[in-house]
Amino acid sequence: MGSIGFGTAATSTFAAPAAATVAIVEPAAEPIAEPVAGPADERPSVAEMRLPVWFFGFEGVLAGAFDLLRAAPSAWPALVVLAAVNIGVSLTLMRRRLKLAKLLWRGKGTRNVAFGLIGLRLGSHLVLGLLGTAVDTALGHVLFALVMGTVTVALLAYVQRTALGALVAAGKATA
Repeated sequence: MGSIGFGTAATSTFAAPAAATVAIVEPAAEPIAEPVAGPADERPSVAEMRLPVWFFGFEGVLAGAFDLLRAAPSAWPALVVLAAVNIGVSLTLMRRRLKLAKLLWRGKGTRNVAFGLIGLRLGSHLVLGLLGTAVDTALGHVLFALVMGTVTVALLAYVQRTALGALVAAGKATA
């Protein structure tokens, strides 16, 4: 009657005995239940997702790393350790908040902050150089690093606040 095999019927060589019949039964089409949306409290709250401002201090120090290294070239091992601690804290203590961190890292606002900080650094050094007051001393580089770190922390806190507001407005987080 029919042929059974792997592939198409044209390549199949095994024929079923005449007395055997094969019935193919289609399962009844039952409606598939949509996943029930849980209560609103299953969505993360802003307080649970918010990265603490001290965490942005890591990025602030790393933003001022260029000037810190100009002020104290032997400080590079401390900056490497700080970067490692930043990664370690991100992957352990802040694990629950990594979703927001990933959104921030990929977000347009964070890219704007990064480009703005690069522009601030290059532009300010260029302007100071043109004015004849280039940053040459260790104290000047430390002060410049403090300014860059402070600006970085403030901008990242602002980007986080706007990102959390967008998540609440989209219904992906609770206030």
